[in-house]
Amino acid sequence: MTEQFISKLDAAIDAAKDLSDEELLFTCDGMLYPCTFTSLETLQALDSFEARSDDLMVVGYAKSGTNWVVNMLKGLAGIVSPLSTDEAAEFPYLEFGDPEKYERMKKYHSPRVYVTYRYYNLLPKSVFKNKTKMLVLLRNPKDTAVSLFHFTNSLPSLPSYSSWDEFFPTFMRGNVCCCPYFDFLVDWNKHIEDENVMLITYEELKENTVAGVKRIAEFFGLPVTEENIQSVVDQNTFQTLKQESSTTHGAFGNMLFRKGIIGDWMNYFSEAQNKEMDARFEECLAGTKLGGKLKYDVYCKN
Repeated sequence: MTEQFISKLDAAIDAAKDLSDEELLFTCDGMLYPCTFTSLETLQALDSFEARSDDLMVVGYAKSGTNWVVNMLKGLAGIVSPLSTDEAAEFPYLEFGDPEKYERMKKYHSPRVYVTYRYYNLLPKSVFKNKTKMLVLLRNPKDTAVSLFHFTNSLPSLPSYSSWDEFFPTFMRGNVCCCPYFDFLVDWNKHIEDENVMLITYEELKENTVAGVKRIAEFFGLPVTEENIQSVVDQNTFQTLKQESSTTHGAFGNMLFRKGIIGDWMNYFSEAQNKEMDARFEECLAGTKLGGKLKYDVYCKN
């Protein structure tokens, strides 16, 4: 199981070593994708994906805690129906992998767990037809940017930057994998009151993980006990995931888990960068329900 998954990760990383920064990403539907993890053929095949009403679907921006939440959801789903060997070998990201993965996914037992970075209108039509529930996971923009900077520089499949000061304007322009942060949030803000959508932030999960996971389990209608939830949370602390990352993800594990803390942005942002980010937040999200949930004044002000 793990060996198959790790071999896919290793292959994607190795394939990037001979590519220039310009060759690493390609554009599809206004989003940027790493060419060694997915392809145009895969994204075209994604349109035919058959979502189910009982799928456990996570929507998130890159480096917002999706791996952590997916691990906890898999723990909860495993109580309902054990994860198959083939399913465990798949990329948990819906848009990553080979074009045949969606045919394979038809055979996997419910509830299936997966995550997507996509805009709302780019989701497969079956998501809406079958009223698949979507857990939208977001993280404050400053910590997201810093985390993405380190991840981008450590993963050969993504372009690298000589410094934080070089990366920051690229992030603000939105020329990063997979799309502009604020465009993504503005898009999802239109749908967070839909009955099949639940919004949760990385910060509230960090501050009270058990309460957050209980809300998630209730949203998805998972028949689990409070003891189940506590056990899954205990088994998926950031420290545990980081310590076990080489076993679960091979070399990719060292790139995936760094600090997992709130407020690391204070070690990177200049005064000018703070002002620019603050102004962008005001422009895009001030006064919105999603913007309120992010608690920007709490997590993004000195």
